[in-house]
Amino acid sequence: MAGPWRERRWKREVAGSEQDRSARAVLIALVLASVTLIVLDHQADGPLDAARRAVGEVVGPAESVGDAVVEPFAAIPDFFRTRSDLRDDVRELQAENDRLRSEANTADLDRNRLAEYDGLAKAATDIGYSLLPAKVIGVGPRQSFSQTVTIDAGSSSGLTSDLTVVNSRGLVGRVIRVTRTTATVLLVLDTDSVVGGRLASSMEIGFLKGRGEIGDDALLDLELIDDTVIATKGDVVTTWGSKDGAPYVAGVPIGKVVSVISSPRETSRVARIEPFVDFSSLDLVGVVVPGGTSSDRVIFDAEGSR
Repeated sequence: MAGPWRERRWKREVAGSEQDRSARAVLIALVLASVTLIVLDHQADGPLDAARRAVGEVVGPAESVGDAVVEPFAAIPDFFRTRSDLRDDVRELQAENDRLRSEANTADLDRNRLAEYDGLAKAATDIGYSLLPAKVIGVGPRQSFSQTVTIDAGSSSGLTSDLTVVNSRGLVGRVIRVTRTTATVLLVLDTDSVVGGRLASSMEIGFLKGRGEIGDDALLDLELIDDTVIATKGDVVTTWGSKDGAPYVAGVPIGKVVSVISSPRETSRVARIEPFVDFSSLDLVGVVVPGGTSSDRVIFDAEGSR
């Protein structure tokens, strides 16, 4: 029994040794092949270079097609994000454009209004009264045959009736009605307006009456108390003032003499007065207010604004 068993054992050992030798041979062959490939790959014009180019020519176009197909889908998030950013940019540019256009459209108005504010501040110093600035926001109806304007200041700003109204050039009129937020001003051009005036050259006094006309034909008639006095063309007329300064304070420029008209018998003379104020372009005016008036807006006085 021992003989056959030994024989089988010996065959197994011989077979195992042959398998080990085969495995070592394969390993050595793989190592040698790897070294050979490495050496060949490092050669610029080696045999693998042609194979690599061939594979690239076959696979490269396929990769390009794949990239071309995938790229639009990969770029979708950036596309929507870019569109959103562009919309924001367009909105900002439109807003900036609208702002610049608005500034350009109102540049002349702002410049003129600023000049009027400066002129009103100077007028307060020149005439020596406190002026409350207000803007003209309405013109009286022509069908009522009255020359009035509405300003955007009322009792809440410290205004009352019978206050003198001026602008940077001269006398505008007087306040006749007041609400909480507005006031009505009767212009000196109105036929119901009568203002005491004084000739600067002779200090002679008289009364100015409106003719109800506005624009280039706006004139006032001055009748002097002393009808023997003849007004001189170009002579300046100012207010000589009312009792307690109501409705007119003294010393406000009104206009200048442009002509003198005598009656047929020369019993009276009327001087035509061209007002300094351009009533067809009234915008900013100043209401003469008593010193210490409490108001919700800036007041110009002889010492500056307060």
